[in-house]
Amino acid sequence: MPKSPAVYLLASAKRGTLYIGVTSDLIQRIWQHREHAVEGFTERHEVTRLVWYELHETMDSAITREKRLKNGTGNGRSG
Repeated sequence: MPKSPAVYLLASAKRGTLYIGVTSDLIQRIWQHREHAVEGFTERHEVTRLVWYELHETMDSAITREKRLKNGTGNGRSG
């Protein structure tokens, strides 16, 4: 998979804790989560399972999508 901006969703387990993130290198970032290479929320809560991702043309569009998902407006419509 070539490097490309992506929004992704991780889970700790079935019906577990969720995490939404954005990255320019999905494979590397998922490895970092699984190996606990970076301290933070996903390490503390054991959130390491990739359950969904979406590739984007630009980092700006990926960040916009991440914000919409985090705000509960992930359907692409404003408001």
